Amino acid sequence: MSVLIPKQPVDEPVTAAVRGQAVARGAVRRRQSLHAADLEYLPESESLRIGFADHSAVILPLGIYPELAALSSKDRARLTLGYAGSAVCLEERDLHVSIAGLVLASADLMAMAYGVVAARNGSRTTEAKASAARENGRKGGRPRRTAAT
Repeated sequence: MSVLIPKQPVDEPVTAAVRGQAVARGAVRRRQSLHAADLEYLPESESLRIGFADHSAVILPLGIYPELAALSSKDRARLTLGYAGSAVCLEERDLHVSIAGLVLASADLMAMAYGVVAARNGSRTTEAKASAARENGRKGGRPRRTAAT
């Protein structure tokens, strides 16, 4: 049998510094994940409006989610946010559906998300890219391609 040694001591006293580090790690983790601020059932369109802290929102039609489509209008109206805003919940039915999972199930939303991520990643400039651009600028710009012979 092998012995596992924890990476961090489990009996470390909780000091103000340790608590501050934990709070900072939690804040970073929270910024990196999806957390909704409000949830509303829209009966006229049979959809859910999920709002976020920056006042943006996404509207998801319930028909494409079998676990939500099967609910009655009364149950849909009682849906709440749970797990720190990362899931849509109905406690009476023991229903907990992650918001990220709802987005993943929509092909159109995923296509948009891929486009947004690609645009953001394409606009990043590393120091190596910036240095190469400055060097090319000193030489009069990017060298022209020559026709392969």
